[in-house]
Amino acid sequence: MRKLSVIKGDFTLTDEVEIVFEKTVTPFGNSAKLDVPKRYLGKRAYVLILDDSEE
Repeated sequence: MRKLSVIKGDFTLTDEVEIVFEKTVTPFGNSAKLDVPKRYLGKRAYVLILDDSEE
């Protein structure tokens, strides 16, 4: 059973997770992209955009 919650900026995900990536979004024409290995084609993915201004 999938459970997702966001409370005051804290994110909780309860699901069967295969892998977690931490990567930087890169430019792609007039858009942007995030590269992942080809073996994950067809898999469901979540993309979280974090506010790095506090670092």
